[in-house]
Amino acid sequence: MSSRATQLQPAVDQAKQRTEDALAQLALQQQQLAKAEHQLSELKRYRQEYAATGDGSSTVGALLNRQKFVERIDHAIAQQNNEIVRLQRLLDQVRGRWHQAHARESALDSVIEHCREEERKAADRHEQAEMDERMQYRRPR
Repeated sequence: MSSRATQLQPAVDQAKQRTEDALAQLALQQQQLAKAEHQLSELKRYRQEYAATGDGSSTVGALLNRQKFVERIDHAIAQQNNEIVRLQRLLDQVRGRWHQAHARESALDSVIEHCREEERKAADRHEQAEMDERMQYRRPR
């Protein structure tokens, strides 16, 4: 007959795998967010550099083209900001799933440890009872 701790081990293994999977997802999500933040900083830097340098042209057409290009960069910056907000929300969700998986794994580990402790105590009681019984038969009458 297998012990309760042994019977629960597959559940613990599964919980551990879920925690590891959630942690991998968390790392991936953090990388995606960092990449998006880097892209945003590059867009802002490019816009700042482009706005700071003039091409020396003073025609109306050239100024309008320049203004339209700056507006496109601003639009790209706004879209990237929205993407970062979306990725941050997703990161929060993934982090929550990892916390849940980790908490479940920890709870199952605690249950198994409690079962093993109870099994040790029962084995000790059984051993003590056997010793007491042996000692009872050895006593001179």
